[in-house]
Amino acid sequence: MSAATRDPAPARIALVLLAAALAVAVFLLPLAAVLAEALRRGWEPAWSAISDPDSLAAIRLTLLVASISVPVNTVGGVAAAWAIAKCDFAGKRLLTTLIELPFSVSPVISGLVYVLLFGAQGYLGPWLRAQGIEIIFALPGLVLATVFVTFPFVARTLIPLMQEQGREEEEAAATLGAGGWQIFRRVTLPNVKWALLAGVLLCNARAMGEFGAVSVVSGHIRGQTNTMPLHVEILYNEYMFVGAFAVAALLALLGVVTLAAKTLLEMLTSRRIGEHV
Repeated sequence: MSAATRDPAPARIALVLLAAALAVAVFLLPLAAVLAEALRRGWEPAWSAISDPDSLAAIRLTLLVASISVPVNTVGGVAAAWAIAKCDFAGKRLLTTLIELPFSVSPVISGLVYVLLFGAQGYLGPWLRAQGIEIIFALPGLVLATVFVTFPFVARTLIPLMQEQGREEEEAAATLGAGGWQIFRRVTLPNVKWALLAGVLLCNARAMGEFGAVSVVSGHIRGQTNTMPLHVEILYNEYMFVGAFAVAALLALLGVVTLAAKTLLEMLTSRRIGEHV
């Protein structure tokens, strides 16, 4: 970097200090406050709150919803990224807009849409009930709401990278007689595997912490349709603050671990790229 484009040392130091102060004020202090409230009366009350049957049910449901929605979004995100970055077709811009739609639409609205479609008084609700299929106030509704909210993360992580890489390698493989699955498995996937894993981690973190859309379609049935964020809200509204902050601390810890894994992955990826340069 030339001297003409390099920021003065005081400016760089001021920017770093400002960013660090914002990070501490916005992220670290709230996390520390949640942990402190959870442990205010010691480890035993916090552990009792986490090991409560309703809390355990919320934890299991949260992990189950994430374990279903994340693979679905991984497959869908890879397919969408492949189509946008590697293919030319009518409606390409529309597909890109649809992928980004969950970023601009409130999760509460998406939940209401599913209630309108699949609820007892919805367009498809009576027919689904006659078939013995439950969507709203059941696991399928939670998964659908979570899939909608978290869909963009994998796709938007892969699309810029795939577009930057171009199509030359895939076209060369096709010229040599490779089929579509072989091209994806041996050419495309190795080139995007680290970005794909980062997108999956982000999708997982968002899926575990989703509140708005899940709250609308869950029905707040204790021990059945309450995920961890919903369970935290119920405990807090019932003035069970130790339990609420204990479950919130566990949820925050899961998110921090996920983001730490993503950061470590990015560091390893940068190191590998540096070794090959």
